[in-house]
Amino acid sequence: MPNFIEEIIENDLKSGRVKSIVTRFPPEPNGYLHIGHGKAICLNYYGTALKYKGKFNLRFDDTNPFKEEEEYVEGIIADVKWLGCKINKIVYASDYFEFMYDCAVKLIKKGRAYVCDLPPEKIKEMRGDFNSAGKESPNRSRPALENLKLFEDMRAGKYKDGELVLRAKIDMASPNINLRDPVIYRIMHVHHYRQGGKWCIYPMYDFAHTIEDFVEGITHSICSLEFENHRPLYDWVAAECELNPAPRQYEFARLFLKRTVMSKRYLKRLVDAKVVDGWDDPRMPTLAGLRRRGYTPSSIREFCERIGVSKANSEVDTALLESCIRDELNVTADKAMAVLEPLKLVIVNRPFNHSEKLDFEARPAADAADGGADEPAKIRKITASNEYYIEESDFSLDPPKGYKRLTVDGVVRLKHAYIVRYVSHETDSAGRVTLVKAEIIENSKSGSDTSGVKAKGVIHWVNAKDCIDIEARLYDYLLLESADGESLKDKDFEERLNPDSLIIKHAKAERFLEETKDRTYQFLRTGYFIRDSKKEPSSVKLVFNRIVSLKDSFKG
Repeated sequence: MPNFIEEIIENDLKSGRVKSIVTRFPPEPNGYLHIGHGKAICLNYYGTALKYKGKFNLRFDDTNPFKEEEEYVEGIIADVKWLGCKINKIVYASDYFEFMYDCAVKLIKKGRAYVCDLPPEKIKEMRGDFNSAGKESPNRSRPALENLKLFEDMRAGKYKDGELVLRAKIDMASPNINLRDPVIYRIMHVHHYRQGGKWCIYPMYDFAHTIEDFVEGITHSICSLEFENHRPLYDWVAAECELNPAPRQYEFARLFLKRTVMSKRYLKRLVDAKVVDGWDDPRMPTLAGLRRRGYTPSSIREFCERIGVSKANSEVDTALLESCIRDELNVTADKAMAVLEPLKLVIVNRPFNHSEKLDFEARPAADAADGGADEPAKIRKITASNEYYIEESDFSLDPPKGYKRLTVDGVVRLKHAYIVRYVSHETDSAGRVTLVKAEIIENSKSGSDTSGVKAKGVIHWVNAKDCIDIEARLYDYLLLESADGESLKDKDFEERLNPDSLIIKHAKAERFLEETKDRTYQFLRTGYFIRDSKKEPSSVKLVFNRIVSLKDSFKG
C-alpha cells in the first residue's frame, strides 16, 4: 500500500500536474550526515525519484558561510554515493545568489519587503509569541525607493554585520509566527568557501529554499516535519516572487533513535570536545561512523524501508537498526575465532611441539530456501597445538547454576576440536586464575567422536602458538537512558553521556585475520566484527570494531 507521499506523486502524475518527478536532498554543509539524513535521502531517491523514474539532485544549502566547509561538502557527496544514489546533478544554493537578489529586489519594488534597522533581539521581541500578536517595525512603512537604496548599500558592504536586515512584509498579527515579517537577508562579512568575498549579504533558508526548488524544477520538495509551519512562507515566496510553476513542499516525520544524538549541533560538540574520534567515530550515528563501524548501504536502506514514511513523529528503537545489519551478516559473514579476555589453557597429554590441522566451518551450507542459490558449506583449515587461549569467563572455580563451560573436574568441547577434561589450575597473588591445565579425551575429535563422553558445552579458542594480538572495540549507546524521555537539552547533555560507550579489549585472534580488509566476520559467541578502516599508528595492534552483537533484542 502506498504511503502518503507516493499517493501524492501518483495523483500528480495521473492528473498531469507533473510529467516527470524531480526531487532533491538539500543538506547544509556544516557537518556530516547522520542516519536521519539517510532516511531523507532514501525517501527522496529510492522511494521517489528511482521508483517513479525521475531525477534526484544533491543540493548544498550553502547560505551561511560562518559554519560551512569544503570538507563537509566532500563528506556528504561520499555518503550519498555510498548509499547507492545516482545523482542527476550536484548543485549549490550559492550559484543562485544573483537570482535570489533579483527576487528580493522584486519584493521591495512591490512593497512586499523592507529594510529594518532594529537590532536582532528587538526584532525577536516585537514578533510576539503564540499568545500575543507582533508589533510592526517603525521601518515597515519605509518607501520602496529608500529600501532599494539601502539594500544596494547592504550589498556594497557599507554596513556592518547585524546593522541592517531585509524583512518580508507579510502579517505581524498572523497566528503563524513565521509570517510575522521574517528576515530574508542579513549582512555577514565573511569569506564564502565557494563565492569568496563576492557577497556580504546572504539569504535566509526560508527565502532561499523556495527559489532553489523553482530554479531546479523540483516537483516535490520533501522536508521533515519541523518545516510544516514554514510551508505558508514557502508558498508566499513562490507567489510574491512570481515563480511559475510554483514548487510545492510536503513534510514527513523525522527519525528519532533511542539514546542516540540526532542533532548536528550536538554531534559537532562531541567532535570538538574530542569525546569521540571525529565525525566517523563508530559510536556516532553519522553515515561515516556507521560505515566505519561496518554497516552496509543495504542495511541502512532496509532500515529506512522498515520504519516507513509517516506524518507523525515517533521514536524508533535502535535495536531495529541493529536487526537490519544482523539479518544481513547472518548470511554474508564468515565465522572466525577470537578471544577477548584470554586465559591460557595447556593440554598436558600432548607434546610441546604438537601441531595438527582441523576443519573449521566458516559458513554453513545454504540452499534456495535461505534466499540464495545452493552453496556447500565453506570449510577452512585451522591449526591446533598443545596451548590455547580461552575466554576467562569460560572457566569457573565456583560455577553458577546452569553453567555449561569448563569447571573443576568438568569437561567441555573446544569448538571443532576435542573434548577436554580439567586437570589443574594456577592463580596469582590476588587469587585470579592465570593458567588452566587440561587433558584431551582421546577419540573425541569433532566429527568423528567415538569417546562416549558427553560435553554439556562448547567453547571457542585460539591457538596460543599461532595467534595474533588485536584490539577489539565494543560499542554502546552514546547516551544514557533518561527518565524524562529522549529530548536532548543543553543542561543535561554532559550528564547523559555514557562513560562506557567504548570498551577496548586486548584480544587474541586467528592469524589469518591479519590479511583481511573490508570483510566482516562473526567472532564466535561474541558478535560481528570488521577491521577498522582508519589507519592507526604503526605501534597500534590490528583494530576490529564490533558491528553488532549476536543477540537480537528487537521485538517489533
